[in-house]
Amino acid sequence: MSLTDLSTRLRDFATTRDWHRFHTPKNLAMALSGEAGELVSLFQWLTPEQAAAAMDDPDLAANISDEIADVLIYLVRLADVLDVDLVKAANAKIDRNETRFPPVSRG
Repeated sequence: MSLTDLSTRLRDFATTRDWHRFHTPKNLAMALSGEAGELVSLFQWLTPEQAAAAMDDPDLAANISDEIADVLIYLVRLADVLDVDLVKAANAKIDRNETRFPPVSRG
């Protein structure tokens, strides 16, 4: 499934539940922030080693996957409402970052 397909599915999901009226940019950005916070909370007190191995714990892995999905869902929905092409925006940002942050020379 592409991002376009996911966006369409989410738009249809919201529309059939009459949620589109609540899916304002402000509300979606706030929901995205909340879900990102829930993802952060899963890693908050882990050591770097524990965080790297988090997906080895089935319960934690399921929670991480759910929170990542929630972040993606709200991000895709926000981009749809604002008519932002996520892939185009991400590539443009990477292009700018390639100029701002040149490769490290190994020598």
